[in-house]
Amino acid sequence: MEKNNESSLVGFVLLGFSDHPRLEAVLFVFVLFFYLLTLVGNFTIIIISYLDASLHTPMYFFLSNLSLLDLCFTTSLVPQTLVNFRGPEKTITFGGCVVQLYISLALGSTECILLAVMALDRYVAVCKPLHYVVIMNPRLCQQLASISWLSGLANSLIHATFTLQLPFCNNHRLDHFICEVPALLKLACVDTTINELVLFVVSVLFLLIPPALILISYGFITQAVLRIKSVEARNKAFSTCSSHLTVVTIFYGTIIYMYLQPSNSYAQDQGKFISLFYTMVTPTLNPIIYTLRNKDVKDALKKLLSGKLF
Repeated sequence: MEKNNESSLVGFVLLGFSDHPRLEAVLFVFVLFFYLLTLVGNFTIIIISYLDASLHTPMYFFLSNLSLLDLCFTTSLVPQTLVNFRGPEKTITFGGCVVQLYISLALGSTECILLAVMALDRYVAVCKPLHYVVIMNPRLCQQLASISWLSGLANSLIHATFTLQLPFCNNHRLDHFICEVPALLKLACVDTTINELVLFVVSVLFLLIPPALILISYGFITQAVLRIKSVEARNKAFSTCSSHLTVVTIFYGTIIYMYLQPSNSYAQDQGKFISLFYTMVTPTLNPIIYTLRNKDVKDALKKLLSGKLF
């Protein structure tokens, strides 16, 4: 980092929605409500996946990883966001911004890969059912989960470092409620063409290739499901896969909008609302979608509430 970069001394002022103080009060309640739902929902998924022996399968191993990701991701952003919406104090230190950017970028990138891994698991389960246990063995599952986490960490170390090396000169009024790459690029006082190119390449690797692989795998899954003669088995396969596809659509749809649109067409206010959705709402939706559409999870939840898991 350049020592003469004044932003490293004074930090940033997160403008957020400061032009709309009444909206900020509403958003404070909104964020707090969804954060509490995120904590309850994802902790529940992790607990029942650990305690219920019937859920000790690759699918719920990856789902537990997803829940842990969502918990860490929102926790890295919510405290600062609540402070930002609560009152006039809207500053964040440069160190705080650095930590927030590294952590959120690492976890967000990890989720991009993990969702593709979960699609691979569903592909093997539906298309190779007789070999599922052999192929998706515990060692492979751990390796795939590790690859997801490490790839996210690597992307964060490279991408965030590259962004934070930009000189911001005297510009320390960040037009956002969190430290996010597109907003930081707009704050730089030098040409950011190379950074935008890096952002585009990274976005292709993490936001286009994984969903493309997911769509291909689900093409094969659909063909296999349609060949199942049992209506009950077919409905169960469609229910499980549609839950995953719903999560994939919501997550990738919002992130792609944020990171793959041309910088000259980036609407800051609109971008803030999109960021609010995928950072606060999406982590809440994941456990709800999987719980409401999954009989195994609902049965495990009933046993948890009745005390039969202990």
